[in-house]
Amino acid sequence: MTAQTPQTPDKRGLKSDQFSGLLLVVLALYIGWANREYPIGSLQEPGPGYMPLLLAIFLGSMGLLIAFWGGHSAPLRAVRWPEAMRAVVILIACGVAAFALERIGYRLTVIALMIFFLGVMERRRPLPVALVAVGFGFISFYVVADLLHVPLPRSPWGL
Repeated sequence: MTAQTPQTPDKRGLKSDQFSGLLLVVLALYIGWANREYPIGSLQEPGPGYMPLLLAIFLGSMGLLIAFWGGHSAPLRAVRWPEAMRAVVILIACGVAAFALERIGYRLTVIALMIFFLGVMERRRPLPVALVAVGFGFISFYVVADLLHVPLPRSPWGL
C-alpha cells in the first residue's frame, strides 16, 4: 500500500478572478482617459464628464477588490473556453448590425439580429422567432423613439 500525498493547489500564476479584476481596472483606466475631454464640473453643477468619471472610479475600485480577493479561483491557464466560437459569432453579428443600423434602419436591423440570434443561434421554431423579432423591433422603436424621444435611424423605406 502506497501512501498518497494530497494534491496541493498550484499557488503560482495568475488566477482567473485576478485576471478579470485586472481587466476591469484597465477598462476603468481607459474610461477615465477617454473622459478627459469632458468638463467634470463640481458637485453642485456636474458637467458631462462627472458621471463617467464616477463610474470609472467605481469600476476600477471593484476591479481592484476582485483582483485582490481572487486568489482562490481557478488558475487562468486551467480555464477552458468551450463556447469561444459562439462568442465570436455573436460579436461578428453585433458588428454587422452596427454597420447595418444606419443603412437599413433600427427596426429592420433589430429584427434581422433577433432572427439570427433566436432562429439560427438558438434554433427556435420559426413562427415564435418571427413574432418575437418583429414585436421587439417595433415595440422597442416605439418606446425609445416615440416615448423617450431618442432619434433612431430609419430605413430608406421609412421603417
